[in-house]
Amino acid sequence: MQKIKVEFLYDDTVARVILDDGKANILDAIMMGEITAFLTSLKSKKNIKLITFEGAGNNFSYGASVAEHTKDKAAAMLEGFHEMFFTLIELHIPTMAKLSGQCLGGGFELPLACNFIFADKSAKIGQPEIILGVFAPPASVMLPLKVGNVKAEELLITGKIISAEEAKTIGLINEIFDDKAAMEIATDEWIRKNILGKSASALRFATKAARASFDFFMLKNLPDFAGMYVKEMMETHDANEGINAFIEKRKPVWKNC
Repeated sequence: MQKIKVEFLYDDTVARVILDDGKANILDAIMMGEITAFLTSLKSKKNIKLITFEGAGNNFSYGASVAEHTKDKAAAMLEGFHEMFFTLIELHIPTMAKLSGQCLGGGFELPLACNFIFADKSAKIGQPEIILGVFAPPASVMLPLKVGNVKAEELLITGKIISAEEAKTIGLINEIFDDKAAMEIATDEWIRKNILGKSASALRFATKAARASFDFFMLKNLPDFAGMYVKEMMETHDANEGINAFIEKRKPVWKNC
């Protein structure tokens, strides 16, 4: 079973990606691989003006697969996950995320990588990795660039979950809508007004220029953070305890080392 659905809309100028694993739209290795493969296929399609991401059902995504964060799997998981971001950077095609329900951990890092984020009032947003005894490499790069250090550090170090309203207040998302249906209508209008009349080539150059600093820090810091995650953090007791406790559905016992 494929874990994403894809469509080409607006005379094949907009690529729509729907995360759909039939459950919580968990970003596991299979789904990440499918997303990256699809994004790679867009390199030869010069007419694409926008890529949109959304979750099937009531939630965008509960996040990356915790079972794939264990010490023996973490390196491969991060490699596959980060390849998604590097492919997006290489494309320079504008991107939009449409959020509903749970948008947590890796399930918010994918939207964070997008140029535009729209949400309905059901969206719950956060990077709760710290609760598992680990940290979020992509969000650690992107959040400070998006909202500044004060709010980024609050989200990354506490793991707090925020509402769509608070996310809008701190400049993390562009617009909020009452529900998913209203968001769909509004984003359709937004795409028609702001994207479709423009040159796909010009949009790529504009995205590349507007994102020069963002892309620089992603390409520079993300590999370093992946190394910190795998070679340093996953050698600690608490990182392994936190992941295993979650999988075993028990409270972690920290040793602070």
